[in-house]
Amino acid sequence: MVKAKYQNVLDLGQELNIQNGDVSEENGILKVRGTAKTQYEKNLLWDRIKAIGGDNPSDIEADIRVADESVYHRHTVKSGETLGKIAKQYYGDAMKYKRIFSANSDILKNPDLIHPKQELIIPNL
Repeated sequence: MVKAKYQNVLDLGQELNIQNGDVSEENGILKVRGTAKTQYEKNLLWDRIKAIGGDNPSDIEADIRVADESVYHRHTVKSGETLGKIAKQYYGDAMKYKRIFSANSDILKNPDLIHPKQELIIPNL
């Protein structure tokens, strides 16, 4: 029953390719464990859990670890994106594009010139 309630979370976990995933139900509590690639992916899972169960759900216990804590995320540029749009997606503030530019100065020489398929580091705040 509770597993069905949180099926969207489990689906997202599969979509994100969460490693070492384990899901069990015990006394009406869904226990979810696994390792997300980055903090951003962990946050996506928690946001989905909260959207379903509220800020402090009592029917789910999630132990989500992060494999790479050195970055917030790694983003592959898509056609039409700008550093401002990417910053808005991850930080909620387009002006933080400078942080992304600085973190990728080895491959970016101009913040207005990014190319599809480039992998950018999205630094921790």
